[in-house]
Amino acid sequence: MIKFVNVTKFYPPNTYALKNTSFHIQSGEFVSIVGQSGAGKSTIIRLLSAEEKSDNGRIIIGDWDITNIKPKEIPALRRQIGIVFQDFKLLEKKRVGENIAFALEVIDTPKKKIRSITDQLLKIVGLENKINYFPQQLSAGEAQRVVIARALVHRPKILLADEPTGNLDPINTRDIVELLAKINEFGTTVLLVTHNREIVNFLRKRVITLDHGVIIGDQVNSGRYVI
Repeated sequence: MIKFVNVTKFYPPNTYALKNTSFHIQSGEFVSIVGQSGAGKSTIIRLLSAEEKSDNGRIIIGDWDITNIKPKEIPALRRQIGIVFQDFKLLEKKRVGENIAFALEVIDTPKKKIRSITDQLLKIVGLENKINYFPQQLSAGEAQRVVIARALVHRPKILLADEPTGNLDPINTRDIVELLAKINEFGTTVLLVTHNREIVNFLRKRVITLDHGVIIGDQVNSGRYVI
């Protein structure tokens, strides 16, 4: 599903975010990418979403080599990848349902289908009764659930979650992690970037550890992992 082959990303004047990084994530896996700040975790997210390009190596998603993806191809790529951000990035002047629907409206999806998809996604994340709320009326945990619902509008094969619990308290953190695990059970490949060892130990899934752009560990977590 996802392959990094000797990928290097350099930021002048002297920072290597990734150095000859290689890994392979199978379809349907749930993988946590961990490491201290500056380890290169978020760089992987930016490369997979074609927000940035690597300096060397190859990046493959499915049968698609996106290493040198053309700008006109990026929208098609991003419809296959859902992204969950730490800082929500919700449209403050749009209601919950409108925030989710917006991603479908821009590709001219019929209104009836938009409403059906929106209702289904809000049910999945447990916010059916908040469809007409504005983001400022939501708790942080609820806002992140809306972000997750929005990330799923195109039924992506891959869900990228970049520190999705960074702004949440422990109770909401556990709820969001359980929701991501539920989505993974539906067959979606989930890539979780985090520095929270409690999350990683709770999940007991595969863990890739980065340190200054280099993979120093790749193992199935036993529940005693320390970042």
